[in-house]
Amino acid sequence: MNSTSLSADVVIVGAGAAGSIAALELANSGLSVLVLDAGPRVTRGEIVENFRNAPITTRALTTPYPPKPWALSSTFYNVDGTVLDYLQVSGPDGDAYQTDYMRLVGGTTWHWAGCAWRHLPNDFRLKSTYGVGRDWPIGYDDLEPYYYRAEQIWGVCGPDPLNGAGQEFLGSPRKQKYPMELMPWTYTSRIFDEAVRNYTACRLVHEPEARNTRPYEGRPTCAGNNNCMPICPIGAMYNAMETVIKAEKAGARVMENSVVYRIETNPANNEVVAVHFYNPNRESFRVTGKTFILAAHNIETVKLMLFSKDSKNPNGIANKNDQVGRCMMEHAGTEVQFTCKDPVWMGQGPQHNAAVDTWRDGPWRNGMSASIHRIDEVNMTAQVTEAALKKGWVGKPLDQAIRHGTARRIEISSHHAVLPNPENRLTLADKQDMLGINYPSVHYSIDDYTRRSAVRTVKELYEPLIEGMGGTDVLYIPDPTNPYKFAAEDHPMGGALMGDDPNTSVVDAQCRSHELKNLYIASSAVFVSTGTANPTLTIAAISLRIADTIKAELAHG
Repeated sequence: MNSTSLSADVVIVGAGAAGSIAALELANSGLSVLVLDAGPRVTRGEIVENFRNAPITTRALTTPYPPKPWALSSTFYNVDGTVLDYLQVSGPDGDAYQTDYMRLVGGTTWHWAGCAWRHLPNDFRLKSTYGVGRDWPIGYDDLEPYYYRAEQIWGVCGPDPLNGAGQEFLGSPRKQKYPMELMPWTYTSRIFDEAVRNYTACRLVHEPEARNTRPYEGRPTCAGNNNCMPICPIGAMYNAMETVIKAEKAGARVMENSVVYRIETNPANNEVVAVHFYNPNRESFRVTGKTFILAAHNIETVKLMLFSKDSKNPNGIANKNDQVGRCMMEHAGTEVQFTCKDPVWMGQGPQHNAAVDTWRDGPWRNGMSASIHRIDEVNMTAQVTEAALKKGWVGKPLDQAIRHGTARRIEISSHHAVLPNPENRLTLADKQDMLGINYPSVHYSIDDYTRRSAVRTVKELYEPLIEGMGGTDVLYIPDPTNPYKFAAEDHPMGGALMGDDPNTSVVDAQCRSHELKNLYIASSAVFVSTGTANPTLTIAAISLRIADTIKAELAHG
């Protein structure tokens, strides 16, 4: 490797949903772009085979993606049932931050569900509207055009009155139609819609999805294979690897297996001058540039900033105010499974197809958090079979139990918003990886504001549906004995919040570091609140906005 060539106008750390889209925009503008990603490149074919050959008892989101020693994943389930606990968690609700993410080119969009929600206008003004949490220094209108640009790049289908009479308004005003018409509901979604209308005061809506309802951008129409997570076998769902390839065609250079471990600064002019990375052999390289973007997963971004401490930055990069790593947030998840009296036939299409959005916003947000709820529509044969075997059934009774349960078992999952809490904090663990870089450690707790929302979920959604649908064999997840026990929803946010006040935030309204004028953060690390929406579309919109800011700056620089 020729170290003298490692320089670019813009250096980006991370080649996932954020880094790839920023790289594409910047390369298309004629700037030189270098993207560094800690993990390897993988192909769809090898991941499909990994998933196909994994023992059914250990199939999890990360199972087909065995981590590299230099780029460990947050949680990886080995075939022997043991767990790699790279992400250290603690605190009263530490398990509710035990989130899954991957470090490889394309990032976690390899195994996501493609949910492409926009935040609501009130998600950006929680404090001024409801008197809780914080306000963002930007509003919905600032991101609206970037939301649409991201939807075009991804190829998003969804419902909207603009698309035709009778389609649902999802609360986020639009100026253009979705790039594709909505995904038709599966059989299960239609049955669930009837149940929601009959037994609750809620409504079910079509999810906006980065999934094809017609051929788009070289991708085929969704065939309903039902293993979107952990891998869409035909590529009908958007994956950031597509944008990586487009960015490379536009002139960007993307380097895999390049673990950035240090951010070098010049205190004389408040700028980043270089980043340093290791290859898998622990050989170090220095990369210079004019502008730098941290676009890794929020946990990895915060970890890098803290690990980059030196004599000039004893608390880490951009952390003189001790705010880096604070206000870690994650949707607080609850789930319930039960067997219905009538067939629902889970597993016949996309894993996420419909959602209850009734409690995404309302005046009650001054006293409890917002929430969203959906069917986790996966084929239930494995779970039903395991439960029947535990009862000792064999032969014909086993066959009947599998047929009956697979047709009738349903799972509903919910995520509840949480407020930013400075005590929910990421620090560096004592344990280190093979490169000598510390594991991340998160201390986490969830307050009564969110817990009140979970009580409403159980009392006004789960219990009426269980009763109305004739539910039996009820199983709450993650704790069968406690319906209010929270789990992670794999939507981590926070750690480098956006704000106008440099004393209580890490980046400004442009996502530029308050301390370092050429350092930007394109990550859910900058989120000021969680809302209820899956964060990825907002991450992409923020990344596009950062790219526009940088293009304007370097054009005049």
